[in-house]
Amino acid sequence: MTRRSALMIIPVDASEERADFADTFARADAAAPALSVGELSTQRGDGVFESIGVVDGHAQEVMPHLERLVHSARLCDLPEPNIAQWKQAIEIAAGDCGAGEAVIKLILSRGVEHGPTPTAWVTVAPAADFSAARVDGIRVVTLDRGYDLHVAERAPWLLLGAKTLSYAVNMAALREAHRRGADDAIFLSSDGFVLEAPTASLILRVGDRFVTPAPNGGILHGTTQLSVYEHLAERGFDVGYAEIPASDLGKADAAWLVSSVRLAAPVSRIDDHELPVDAALTADLNAYLLSPRD
Repeated sequence: MTRRSALMIIPVDASEERADFADTFARADAAAPALSVGELSTQRGDGVFESIGVVDGHAQEVMPHLERLVHSARLCDLPEPNIAQWKQAIEIAAGDCGAGEAVIKLILSRGVEHGPTPTAWVTVAPAADFSAARVDGIRVVTLDRGYDLHVAERAPWLLLGAKTLSYAVNMAALREAHRRGADDAIFLSSDGFVLEAPTASLILRVGDRFVTPAPNGGILHGTTQLSVYEHLAERGFDVGYAEIPASDLGKADAAWLVSSVRLAAPVSRIDDHELPVDAALTADLNAYLLSPRD
């Protein structure tokens, strides 16, 4: 059984090479205070993170998550993470995960105001039970994200392609979805294109072709979406990216929200439009996503 744990990290330069980073790690009580009151991750959400699914002690797709952490850090002008150091920290964290599903979170913060180094840590916790969502499906509503599809190209300081700790908008969207009687939301651009969910990527099936919104417009390129596409391509399906008008959502033969911990959740309703749930394909996708993947 997975127990909650935490590991504080003293970040080293990305170019530093060595066999062991153990002296840069310190165990912390996951239930006890560990951050300074001046910590900018809590004051401003000034940092980046990743959530890694763990199955029976195996951390899934570690390198894609680390590569995205590096990408997010660059966008936020944070010191580049040392991949070898973080990989070792993940290995230690995975050792705290028992049978079943768990989640490892990687957090890199700017630290304290005018501090000498960023703050970094890793946490381990049991994953929530998403079995019902994976089988029965989820209801979603569409919500206006408030910007047009190409705003990220004009305003990179909005950090729309980074996985930042500033998740207040994402959580507000989920609360709004719940108020509307739904389980989740799909963001739309102000000019009427499909983006992503607050904590997941969207995949649509139209006939035998699978499509997901093109990773522009500030869409976070999902590690699970990439993995699902690899699996579908190996099965001979046509997969691709496109700018998807919101009006096309109702034309899909099936849809899924995919993420590292919930995995593949079929969408059973978008706003007032019912969608069929492809139970067999969903089961196949989740069996694949629960299998060990590096």
